[in-house]
Amino acid sequence: MDAAPALSTHQDEATFQFDKVSTKKKLRNHLEVGDNVEYSELVAAIRDYYSLDQVEEYLSATNHQNYLFKHITLQFPDELLMDAATVVHELQRNLSQIQVMNTIAKNDEPMENCQEKSCGCRGNSVDTTNGQRLWILADTSYSPCCIDEVAAEHANSDLVVHFGDACLNPVDKVRAAYVLGKPKFDAGSFREKFKEKFIDSNAKVVVMADAPFTRYLRQFYDDFKSLYPNLVIAELYQEAGSLHDIIDYKPMKSSGLQTLNRTFEGGLNSLEDLKDYSLLHITRPHDPRLLQLTTRFSSVSIYDPFTKEIVDGPYPNLMRRYRYMHMARSAGTIGILVNTLSLSNTKTLLNAISSKIREAGKKYYMFVVGKPNVAKLANFENVELWCVLGCDHQGIIIDQSNEYFKPIITPYELILALNDEVEWTGQWVTEFNTVLDQLQNDETLQENKDGDESDEEPVFDPVTGTFVSTSKPLRRIEHLRVTMNGEKNEPSNNSLVERFSNTVAIKGTVSTSAMHLQNREWTGLGSDFVDDEEGAIVEEGRGGIARGYDYDREVHK
Repeated sequence: MDAAPALSTHQDEATFQFDKVSTKKKLRNHLEVGDNVEYSELVAAIRDYYSLDQVEEYLSATNHQNYLFKHITLQFPDELLMDAATVVHELQRNLSQIQVMNTIAKNDEPMENCQEKSCGCRGNSVDTTNGQRLWILADTSYSPCCIDEVAAEHANSDLVVHFGDACLNPVDKVRAAYVLGKPKFDAGSFREKFKEKFIDSNAKVVVMADAPFTRYLRQFYDDFKSLYPNLVIAELYQEAGSLHDIIDYKPMKSSGLQTLNRTFEGGLNSLEDLKDYSLLHITRPHDPRLLQLTTRFSSVSIYDPFTKEIVDGPYPNLMRRYRYMHMARSAGTIGILVNTLSLSNTKTLLNAISSKIREAGKKYYMFVVGKPNVAKLANFENVELWCVLGCDHQGIIIDQSNEYFKPIITPYELILALNDEVEWTGQWVTEFNTVLDQLQNDETLQENKDGDESDEEPVFDPVTGTFVSTSKPLRRIEHLRVTMNGEKNEPSNNSLVERFSNTVAIKGTVSTSAMHLQNREWTGLGSDFVDDEEGAIVEEGRGGIARGYDYDREVHK
């Protein structure tokens, strides 16, 4: 043998080289720039897309020479977060220059001492105690169309600047400003597809878009209204006295129909008229918004501005909502899932729904979560059904693939389910104001109705057809015994555990937790051998110490 055998795995230079990680390119499809764009061109494109000149003018507003907004938070969705650093850098640089110019103009001092006028330095004569600070809010992966009021309060924010698509729902406390952006849009291709889709010039058509693309509807309406007399467009609008502004966009003043966070221009005057119109929506809305639109219009078509094609479905199914609504009638424990605290009337609606559930004899639990998912909601097994309070654009869960273990419904569906008689309207209402009006109407009808309702009417599960004894756990029970065995046991050392594990009603109301515990195969420690009549036989073990146990002493003598 000339050489010793190899006792280890062969190693060469490639073994000690690091793997090259491919850098992921930040694709900015919303900007009209290439992959190898210069930084100066990228900054110019970002400034134009977000209208940063108008944003800087808005943020530099003063009142008696004091800034209106000193603590400013910038909220970006996930798809626009790549531009956040550049936007903040540009705003800080230009706002500092504006502050310097305002201070110098106030003190009437020349800028001879500053060597670089564009550097943004404040100099020795500039008071920086009234400066502005910027924060980036990026943890908004769930319902990013809404103002993140809770995160803004952490920074003690005076203003939230929301970038990208927005639902424009009114907020409660924080002042907000929306920067919708200027996405690229091929108007010529859209007009050709519109003519191919609607050949009849007398067709009743409503053209709607998400917030960023709405800026292109006005020109289309002016050019096509003479060709299509029944053409209607849906413009953005602001409520009087609202706490939000839209930068670089002037909402249209119209006396037409106002619903779905839009004002309709072209001849619509009532909600009933929407059923006679076909909807052409630019970009595909999220499932909650899309389901809402399919219940309002006779037909819905979607124009994709990226593929430049018009598609018709598939869309979320409304029949599943009807099934979930019937399941809510037999549910005894309802979980109220609060997905947002920023929208106005959230607390009012929450209190109204809670009262409605109690009047129906049901129990409820309230949950405030950031981003609900299957794992979170599965932890609460006692909850038989969820009622979600969220934004009608992206904050409502539409379980199309049955991922969640329990049904999830909206407040409007819950109200219909809790009424004495189920009346399916065929609509899917998500606006908080409309739901509150419906609750008020139900209260008026309930006051005028004779109170002959019986709490002991049998309730059956509409899905399985089985009798449900816990559909109204808060009803008063007069004839049922408190314990399962019908006899009142004498107190003992473990009476507390036995009492709460065997009780079906506490203080005259059904205990849903006790019923749920009794239906389990394993109800706690000791329950798996409670029926064993004979225990184990006690035997004497070995004794002694490690140097010599009892059975070893006889051997080593």
